Amino acid sequence: MDIKSAFLNDNLEEVVYVEQPVGLVVKGEKKKVCRLKKALYELKQAPRAWNSRIDGYLSQKGFTRCPYKHALYVKKSLLGRVMFVCLYVDDILFHKG
Repeated sequence: MDIKSAFLNDNLEEVVYVEQPVGLVVKGEKKKVCRLKKALYELKQAPRAWNSRIDGYLSQKGFTRCPYKHALYVKKSLLGRVMFVCLYVDDILFHKG
């Protein structure tokens, strides 16, 4: 499963400034910058923000992160069934066992 908006709109933990976007430069204020409140594509902090968000979500849903492979999550049901979730950048693989 590919998450199309994985790197968009996640909250940033760091303060990040970018140049004003082309076409939206305020006249007389070309040297000013914009402070980002949410992650954007190609932002170096975006993968970290996405990983933090998906980790929090999966933990809230009862999944445990594997201590050896941090992209692998496991959840065991009361009936003994196991569900695996594997992350790779913005792709997710689910497997019920």
